[in-house]
Amino acid sequence: MPRNSPRPAAAALGLAAAGVAVWSTVIERRLFTIRRSTLPLLPAGAAPVRILQLSDLHLAPWQTNKINWVRSLAELRPDLVVLTGDLMGHLQARSSLLQALAPIAASAPTVFVNGSNDYYGPVLKNPFKYLTAPSRLATRVQDIDNIALTEGLEEIGCLDLNNAAAEFEIRGTRFELLGLNDPHIRYDDADAMRASLAALVAQREASDSSVGAAEAGDPASETAAEERAAVRIGVVHAPYQHVLGEFLDDGAELILAGHTHGGQVRVPGVGALTSNCDLPADQARGMSVWYDAHRAAFLNVSAGLGNSIYAPVRFACRPEASLITLEAAR
Repeated sequence: MPRNSPRPAAAALGLAAAGVAVWSTVIERRLFTIRRSTLPLLPAGAAPVRILQLSDLHLAPWQTNKINWVRSLAELRPDLVVLTGDLMGHLQARSSLLQALAPIAASAPTVFVNGSNDYYGPVLKNPFKYLTAPSRLATRVQDIDNIALTEGLEEIGCLDLNNAAAEFEIRGTRFELLGLNDPHIRYDDADAMRASLAALVAQREASDSSVGAAEAGDPASETAAEERAAVRIGVVHAPYQHVLGEFLDDGAELILAGHTHGGQVRVPGVGALTSNCDLPADQARGMSVWYDAHRAAFLNVSAGLGNSIYAPVRFACRPEASLITLEAAR
């Protein structure tokens, strides 16, 4: 064979391509991991609070390894669990999903927002379109029973945060959570979220007023009231820029999102090629900061735990859950 024969190079290239294909479709997408972050967001002297964020499970009924791994996360003993959508990955996945999430929801306060796949089942798509523009749905008939999904999540102890607000006191710190339904399919309603928040604040002020009347003139109670200023967290599935701006408008200090799959296929040394929305691709995974001229918030975008059953691939982007520890600012 001539020395300049292309056959050995072609064979090596083919072998490498086959190895990448096997790794990304069979191995890496099952290597579930936990991404850990620590943020200085709590008042001085506050006890640490651990937030477990799960996103983009895209669960199918036969994915028992994923179900068992998610169930095992209850052993982390989080203080708050946030589900950022696209939990469903198959029309018949609801019972399996509830089985996976039940131990976690029983272990800590748990909230959820929806992603598009919690309304619409997966369909076969051209994967190259994913790289050119966000895969927003056109006119499709909703084929997932989202009402039954919502009822099931509520039955195991999850709170619906779609276009709504909620309040928790966790380890002595008060948290206000602001949630939006999925902007990827234009289901977000910031006005409804703010109305929910206003009702929450009015209720709390009425309660504080009655307590204050009973404790009038007590300097200790006035100091305690000042220290109860809430930490605000925004929760959404798809981190579109206009939604991130809405959360900044409402004083969020931390925003939790998913949707991007971290790019799903990342190029070593380059990173994600797309975020499947208008978020810059270099913020498609992990903790970063989102800001405008006057305000800023930490932004955690989970790469998620799954993928569409029609695109069973992950490369340089292991499926993940996020464990975020909030500590007192120094």
